[in-house]
Amino acid sequence: MATYQLNVNGQTKKVDADPSTPLLWVLREELKMTGTKYGCGISACGACTVHLNGVATRSCIVPVSLIGNQKITTIEGVGADPVGRAVQNAWVEKDVVQCGYCQSGQIMSAVALLKATTKPTDTNIEESMGGNLCRCATYVRIREAIKRAAEQLT
Repeated sequence: MATYQLNVNGQTKKVDADPSTPLLWVLREELKMTGTKYGCGISACGACTVHLNGVATRSCIVPVSLIGNQKITTIEGVGADPVGRAVQNAWVEKDVVQCGYCQSGQIMSAVALLKATTKPTDTNIEESMGGNLCRCATYVRIREAIKRAAEQLT
């Protein structure tokens, strides 16, 4: 067991965890931030996506011991940012959510995409979102929402 000070959504959070514990479980179990979902545990589905220093990262495979001073942004905090807020609004406007399980990871990946590419093409969207699986197959609405958020930001 070790003590870690994590920067989560702009706040310092102190946690005691085994160094090998994935960030996902620290967020969900220790900090009670359940918006980040467990999907596969092997970085294949994207449900656990958070931002580490602005980079979309699968939290299920990153041990808490490797976080250090990186800034962690979760679905609970992404709306504080104008891009995050635009994506969340577009998700509602385009009625993206069906079952909703994958959506926090989808939104986190979409925000990272729009921060890197303000006017994404379909190819940009497919490349950035390709690792995020949606069992309900709302991919067309996800693409529409990303494009709508990009419009709102320009």
